[in-house]
Amino acid sequence: MANKKVGIFVGSLRKESFNRKIANYLVSIAPEGYDFEIIEIGQLPFYNEDLDKGNPPAEFVEFRDTVAGLDAVLFVTPEYNRSVSAVLKNAIDVASRPYGKNKWDGKPGAVISSSIGAIGGFGANHHLRQSLVFINVPAMAQPEAYIGNVAANFDDSGKLTKEETQKFLKDFVKAFQSWVEKLL
Repeated sequence: MANKKVGIFVGSLRKESFNRKIANYLVSIAPEGYDFEIIEIGQLPFYNEDLDKGNPPAEFVEFRDTVAGLDAVLFVTPEYNRSVSAVLKNAIDVASRPYGKNKWDGKPGAVISSSIGAIGGFGANHHLRQSLVFINVPAMAQPEAYIGNVAANFDDSGKLTKEETQKFLKDFVKAFQSWVEKLL
């Protein structure tokens, strides 16, 4: 039996993104029987329905094929103005269009948000969940994952060193695995 493919979508393009560091940690702790892979989203042109008429951009086609081939999805997002970043919202839009050809449809999902402040990206986490409802990604409800004061979790080389956060993320991944297996 093939491993389950889980795409991780990082809502930050910054080179030293804490969200990418979290995603890298998730890849390193993927459970047996699962392949966790970070799916790049920064190359996608902004969604415009006119681009889907006839010959969509190659980036759209490739990204949609990638999403279609996944068994489940994880979103790791910063909070930008109490919501998700434009690049993450754009990725969601690209793979949910054209209308009636939603590549996210039915894939189990989960959300991790973070911020340099204390509330851990609460606004982004819940805004993202609204979009996931519409594109029919059943999002794991518990445990919720808000990582506040995210910078304090990493050393100068970008390694996640805070043991409490490591344990939390390992427990989160176990819960996500159970969620995926329940739905697939």
